[in-house]
Amino acid sequence: MATPGDALRRLLEVLDKLEIRYAIGGSSASSVYGIPRTSEDADLVVDLRPDQIDEFAAELRSDFYLDPGTIREALTRGRAFNLIHFKSSYKFDLFPLRSDDFSRTEFSRRRYVILRSFGPEPIECAVASAEDTILRKLEWYRAGGEVSERQWNDLRGVIRVSGHKLDRDYLHKWARHLKIDDLLERLLSE
Repeated sequence: MATPGDALRRLLEVLDKLEIRYAIGGSSASSVYGIPRTSEDADLVVDLRPDQIDEFAAELRSDFYLDPGTIREALTRGRAFNLIHFKSSYKFDLFPLRSDDFSRTEFSRRRYVILRSFGPEPIECAVASAEDTILRKLEWYRAGGEVSERQWNDLRGVIRVSGHKLDRDYLHKWARHLKIDDLLERLLSE
């Protein structure tokens, strides 16, 4: 039986082949910097251009459920689209890289790390920084009505494990910009 790691390796292989830059975020990123947890999907920001969609879809079609029309519409609207790996049923949510200052700064700060949360074999890949993972999770927490214990626990885990290494000035600057500075203060004071 195929694993989520097999699915991720295949997706990364195609992204690399087509020279599509990406960054893994969400719970996969918070598991790198905090307390690991399993997830039913993985979030990636991709710098996928409209002229790459057909080749991207053709490369993945035999391994993933996807629809080029849906991908094209999602990119046009600046929305996420998903891919589902046939053999493992693992889902990937792909978010188009936005052009705002924070998104571009965040993307430029991604780093290559070894992921161990996708199975027994480690996978080297680009992952959002710890600070950017915190900021995005705080945004998602706010957008979700500030009720998700899972999101908040992921945030606590990153602070507990990586808090001493964080660039606090960067966090405060962008938290103000994103209007989530109250949530950041609450998180840091726990």
